[in-house]
Amino acid sequence: MEIGQPSPPSSSFPSSSPAPSRVRPGGPAPLLLQTVHEHRTGLGGISVLKARGTVDAANAGRFADALAEHLLHAGQAGSHPLLDLSEVYLACADAVRSLERATGLLARSGRALPVVQPRPHVREALARAGLPGIRLHASLPAALDALAALPG
Repeated sequence: MEIGQPSPPSSSFPSSSPAPSRVRPGGPAPLLLQTVHEHRTGLGGISVLKARGTVDAANAGRFADALAEHLLHAGQAGSHPLLDLSEVYLACADAVRSLERATGLLARSGRALPVVQPRPHVREALARAGLPGIRLHASLPAALDALAALPG
């Protein structure tokens, strides 16, 4: 085959590799986590865990632990916890299970963690998983409006 010529398909089956638009040169983006605390009039304290990067099999446990710790600290402080997934890619089923593991206690108590602005592929994966411990919101203002409307 000459250089510059497209290679023929190796089989008629779809590739199990991620789509080129989802592959980052140099590998997956590292997972970065940051907590932001704010006070909102009429709502009180909010604590937003902002995640950025790729949640994969290698770091899903760390992500679940950080989220569980975030929920614990927000509860102790009397703040409303939120999770911002606007800059996250869920690379595998372990990533979804990490959310389920971290929010299980909320689900068992009839509550749910507001998840803010997930990317379309993340929103689809979470909607398909049907996790009872999360509620998806298109934006932070939408999540805050939903929190303000809760009784109590």
